[in-house]
Amino acid sequence: MKKIDELDKSFSRNGRQGSRGWVWDDTRVFLAVARLGTLSAASRELKLGIATLSRRIERLEQALGIPLFVRQQTGYQLTEEGEDLLDKAEGLESAALAFASEVSAQAQISGKVRLATAENLATELILPALPAFYQRYPELSIELMTDSTTVNLHRRDADLALRMLKPERGNVTLRRLGVLGYGLYSSAEYASQRIEEIRPLSASGVMDSWASQSFFRDSFITWSDHYSHLPASQWIETALQGREPALRTTSLRSQVVAAQAGLGIALLPHFIGREADLRCLSAVTAIDQDIYLVMQTDLAHSRRVRAVADFLVELVNDNTTRLSGEYWH
Repeated sequence: MKKIDELDKSFSRNGRQGSRGWVWDDTRVFLAVARLGTLSAASRELKLGIATLSRRIERLEQALGIPLFVRQQTGYQLTEEGEDLLDKAEGLESAALAFASEVSAQAQISGKVRLATAENLATELILPALPAFYQRYPELSIELMTDSTTVNLHRRDADLALRMLKPERGNVTLRRLGVLGYGLYSSAEYASQRIEEIRPLSASGVMDSWASQSFFRDSFITWSDHYSHLPASQWIETALQGREPALRTTSLRSQVVAAQAGLGIALLPHFIGREADLRCLSAVTAIDQDIYLVMQTDLAHSRRVRAVADFLVELVNDNTTRLSGEYWH
C-alpha cells in the first residue's frame, strides 16, 4: 500500500509519471467526488458529464498507480490511499486559488509611480532589485527621482520617497525603516601611508573636535558648496578646520572613484565604501541617518503606490545589516 510520501513522488514537475498523464483538472474532480460522495452531485458542481468525471477519476488512479475510491451503489467512498491523498490535494487546491488570486490582483495594478530617493539608495539598493519587482508587477512603471535636495511630496513632486530626512510638515504618512551608517573610507594604499596623530590643544587651551584632532593631516574628498547642508559635508568641514579639501564633487559616485584613486578620505555610507573595496578608517556614528518611507497620505491606500511601498519595506528589511554597517564596525 502506497504511503503519502510515496504519493508525493508520483507528482513530477511536468505532471507525468512514466507515460501516464496527470493534470490539475483531475485533482479538481477527485476533490469534488470525495466531498460530495457521488458522481451525479460532482457533475452538477463542476458542470461536467458523469461519464467525463468517471474517466477523469480513472485517469488519476492510473497516473498515481493506486485506487482512490471504492465504487458502491450508494456512491463513491475514499480508500485509505484516497484519504491519505485528500489533504495533499486540498493543499494543491489552496495553492492554485491563491496563485490565481495573486495573478489577477497584480495584473490589475498598473500605472506610473514617482519615487524620490537618494542617489546611493537608487543605484546600489533599488535598481538591482527592480527586475524582480517588475516580474511581479509588469504593468507598473517607476519614475525614479534622485537628488540630494528634498523633494516636496506635499507639492506632489513625487508619490512617495525613501530618504534620510524626516519631513517637518505636509500631509504625509511616514514610517522609519532602518538606519544608514557612515564611515571614513580611503584606498588601502592611502590608509597604509597616512600618519595618524592626535592634534595638540588649540591656542586657547580648548580641545578641538575629534574630527579635527585625528584627521588634521589628512586629505578629504567632499561635496561641492551647493550640498554644504548635508551632514557628511558639515562633518568634513569641521575636520578640515579651514583647510581646502583635495576635491569637491557633486556626486557620491565621483567621491568613491576619487577615494579609490588615492586622493584622500571620503565620508561614505558603509555599504557603498565596503562594496567599492575601500578601507574603513573609522565609523562616524554621529551622522548615521534614519531611513524613512514617506508617502502622500491621500495615496497611502492606492494599490499602485502600496505595491511600491511594500517593495521598499521588504527591500530595506532584507538589507538592514548591510545598510547600517553593523557587521563592519
